[in-house]
Amino acid sequence: MRRGVNVNIITVDHHKHMSKIASEFIYEAIHRNPNLVLGVATGSTPEQTYERLVEKIKQDPIDLSKLKTVNLDEYVGLPREHEESYWQYMIQHLYAPLELSIDQGLVPDGMSANLDEECIQYERKIERLGGIDLQMLGVGVNGHIGFNEPGTSFDSNTHVVELTESTRIANARFFQNQQDVPTKAITVGISTIMKSRSIILLASGNEKATAVSTLLKGEVSPEWPVTILNQHDDVTLIVTKDAIETEEPNA
Repeated sequence: MRRGVNVNIITVDHHKHMSKIASEFIYEAIHRNPNLVLGVATGSTPEQTYERLVEKIKQDPIDLSKLKTVNLDEYVGLPREHEESYWQYMIQHLYAPLELSIDQGLVPDGMSANLDEECIQYERKIERLGGIDLQMLGVGVNGHIGFNEPGTSFDSNTHVVELTESTRIANARFFQNQQDVPTKAITVGISTIMKSRSIILLASGNEKATAVSTLLKGEVSPEWPVTILNQHDDVTLIVTKDAIETEEPNA
C-alpha cells in the first residue's frame, strides 16, 4: 500500500484481485463490528466483490444479524420488482446469498409519489442508524460518485438527480436499449458520503484512468466529484494497474 495526496492506494493487477481485496476489507470490518452500517454500491464494478464476500462468509461464518446496509442510489421510475432496480440488485448479489432480512437494508424508493420527501426521509433513516461506518464507492468515467454528477454541490444531501448522457450510455448495457435507461435517480449526496467513517473506492479499467488520475492530483473540484475524497481522513483506493497508469488528465 502507498499513499497519494490524502488517499491510501492499493494497486492490483486485475479486477478479480481488486474484488478479493475489497471483499476481505469488508469482511474484516463486519468481523470487528457486527453492528456495522455498510454503504453499498451497485453496477458492474462491485459484483465480484459481493461474490467473493459471500464465498468468504460461507467459508468462515460471522454474525450478520445486526449488519445494516445503505444503498447509494436507486433509479426513479423503476418499481422494486423491476429486474434492473437496485433493490433487486441487492437481493440478487447480497441478501439472498447470505439469507439476510430485507429489513437490514435501506434502498431509496424511486417510485415515491413525493420524491423530495423520500430524500428527506432517507437522510433521516441514515441518521437514525448512526451514520455509515464503511462506504463502498465506484467512480464513473466522468468522476461521479453515487449518481452525484459533475457540478453537484459538495454540501448536497440525498437528492434527485438528472443523469448525464454519459452515465446513461454507460448503464445502457444493463437494459435492452438506451431509451429504457431512466433519466433520473435518487442518490445519497456528497455531504452524506463524506460523513462516512471510512471509504473504499474501487476503480477498474482504463476508462476510469482519467477520473483516478484527477483524484490523485489532489485538486478538489465539483466538476470531478470524486476529488472531494481528498478531504476525507480515511479513504482507501483499490485500483487496477490499467486504471492508474495513465498520462496526466487534460486541464
